[in-house]
Amino acid sequence: MCGIVGYIGHREAKDVLLQGLKRLEYRGYDSAGMALIATGATKLNVYKAVGRVKNLEDLIADKDTSGHVGIAHTRWATHGEPSTVNAHPHTAAGGRIALVHNGIIENYQAIKQRLMTKGLTFESETDTEVLAALIGYLLQRGSSSLAEAVRRALNIAKGAYAIAVLDEASPNEIVVARMSSPLVVGIGEQREEFFIASDATPIVEYTHDVVYLNDGEIATISLGKDIEVIDLAGGATQPDIQSINLDIEKLEKGGFDHYMLKEIFEQPTCLRECMRGRLLRNRNEVVLSAVRDHRERLMNTKRLIIVSCGTSWHAGLIGKQLIENFCSIPVTVEYASEFRYRNPVIEPDDVVIAVSQSGETADTLAAIELARRAGAFVYGIVNVVGSSIARNTDTGTYIHVGPEIGVASTKAFTGQVLVFTLLALALGHAKGTIDIDQYHQVAQELAIIPDKIERLLQTNEQIADLAKRYTYARNFIYLGRGFNYPVALEGALKLKEISYIHAEGYPAAEMKHGPIALIDQDMPVVCLATHHQLYHKMMSNIEEVKSRGGRILAIVTEGDTAVAQLADQIIEVPPTLACLAPLLTAVPLQLLAYHIAVEKGLNVDRPRNLAKSVTVE
Repeated sequence: MCGIVGYIGHREAKDVLLQGLKRLEYRGYDSAGMALIATGATKLNVYKAVGRVKNLEDLIADKDTSGHVGIAHTRWATHGEPSTVNAHPHTAAGGRIALVHNGIIENYQAIKQRLMTKGLTFESETDTEVLAALIGYLLQRGSSSLAEAVRRALNIAKGAYAIAVLDEASPNEIVVARMSSPLVVGIGEQREEFFIASDATPIVEYTHDVVYLNDGEIATISLGKDIEVIDLAGGATQPDIQSINLDIEKLEKGGFDHYMLKEIFEQPTCLRECMRGRLLRNRNEVVLSAVRDHRERLMNTKRLIIVSCGTSWHAGLIGKQLIENFCSIPVTVEYASEFRYRNPVIEPDDVVIAVSQSGETADTLAAIELARRAGAFVYGIVNVVGSSIARNTDTGTYIHVGPEIGVASTKAFTGQVLVFTLLALALGHAKGTIDIDQYHQVAQELAIIPDKIERLLQTNEQIADLAKRYTYARNFIYLGRGFNYPVALEGALKLKEISYIHAEGYPAAEMKHGPIALIDQDMPVVCLATHHQLYHKMMSNIEEVKSRGGRILAIVTEGDTAVAQLADQIIEVPPTLACLAPLLTAVPLQLLAYHIAVEKGLNVDRPRNLAKSVTVE
């Protein structure tokens, strides 16, 4: 959840670290800090500030921060409230070492008690300070190097971590390690500089050559040398240098007020990129390499299990309907956080589909390990190339929507739904379970969905005006049916995440089984009522809300008049097939949540208590 950045080289480390922290701030923004080794001296200087990275930048503006080696951190609090004491980096061994950490050390209390019997004291409430103290203790008591002290400490510590450690006695090296939390090392020209980060976004403006550390690996990074990597047993391993291709312009706002709005407007382009080479428009056919390469394994499965969290879980609910409709394979959709602890029944011929924007979601990674131990085939749907899920699955499909910086997911959701659509079409065609005319019809319509989203985005100003009417609300209900039911869940989640208005999504028919008691003149109800399956049933549900005084905002198909007569306001979406409706109906709900939050004066890209990449439980 937190962001780590580090640098060693010829540049001023402070500048690289601050820029990196700003790029990683979507991973956490409760507090920020950095540790620098001063030029011409073997002395560690540590600076910390509560709140955004800008506060740290202001703190050090008038200080002498010259130096070419440093590590930094932006925090999403897990142990202890946001404060300068709890902020990273944490120091140990009398200030000799500094450590930044993303993850959770599960047995930190036991380690802390043991260290206290040795006379060590602690200032913070964090697990990270305990890990720093353990490394410092081992370093002062016989470890031959910082890397060896880190290795010994990590054989004692249990949990998830990505760490970077500085030792003022070894001012020309940084030691890093990872377990179930991402860490990437960027390699400069001639190995004259190295960059460290939680993901590639702070690195791409300096280099495209990177090493993704694997679980249980510890690396020593020194100027002019190859990266030295060992495992937890002390054995040397060979780092795999990869090339990344990420456009730096995609990390900027590009003239938009917020990343979230930019990413909403990027969806037509992103979906075209996702379909490129996969949807053959001249033949109205879908080609997925994963289905081609693992045809028999996928065709012969008796069950698919989708594991995911949050927005990705909502995409999975849509994927379930698509796969069952087109492939005639039973599908279950599981919260990864519950699946991993439930002792689920997994058969060797099952296929488990793991869905995650970041590819680093801790619960989903744990679910993958559970599935692999049971002998299941694992398929990944992720956005980030080289992520942990991408490396730990048997096959999969990237959604290729580019970096998503806004914490509330938008383009990743539609990208995941698109990949599920492509997968269901390709697999259904291979199995012969989808009518050939329907196969070509869906493929043909899918090709023009980005054009229809572009038309839909032209309603942005209309939705911004509508949003002003709803800033008073303390609660919302979202209703949908069929393919639009998961969109109702996703729309409610978006509103909760960034406007802090309580919202719930329901299958519309379930409203009568309890939630209808909440309906009154102060309860806005968003109804997804496009011209698709169960349209007339949805009309009846709207009538029920209307008769009880609820305020209705309806998402309807262009030209609809029946729902328009019942609703207080409507937003029209272009016509499409029922199975593709979520790719359109999700967009106005994203814009609605965005504009309500803006009207309330809230930080849209950095909602409170949330972070982008959930790498801890």
